[in-house]
Amino acid sequence: MRLIARVFAHPWTEWLIRQRFMKFGIVGASGTVVNLSVLYLAQEYLFIAIEAPHTRLNLSLMVAIFFATVNNFLWNRAWTWRDRQQHHRHRSQWVQFGQYAMACWVGIALQVLFTKILVVHVHYLLANAIAILLASVFNFAVNDLWTFHHRRKLKAGD
Repeated sequence: MRLIARVFAHPWTEWLIRQRFMKFGIVGASGTVVNLSVLYLAQEYLFIAIEAPHTRLNLSLMVAIFFATVNNFLWNRAWTWRDRQQHHRHRSQWVQFGQYAMACWVGIALQVLFTKILVVHVHYLLANAIAILLASVFNFAVNDLWTFHHRRKLKAGD
């Protein structure tokens, strides 16, 4: 555990994590715009004929989260973790997207749960924005450690 603590305390590691997390945050902000825009369009126009408010919100959330997830995967792959893509050439983009989606499922579940809890107290768009913020830290950690992790090549004798 000391070695891990020393590695993460090293200024270079801290700088790298900060830079990558900043990119992740910018991508997340674009995903938030996509999510909120699609949520609004689905809630107010696409599913307006659905009278049950909970059903309409659930469907709207599913559509919004799907589009935001695709947006975030493409941008994270192309920008946030671009430097690691050479290590993942053996996997297709579809396989990596599947891995990304699986890594995000808990974050998505948290987002839905928090939105549904908060929507009782605040407007659904604000509730969803807060829920996105809460789930983003989890999503970064899982995707950095699993979906886009750096695989070092083994040397002879390793």
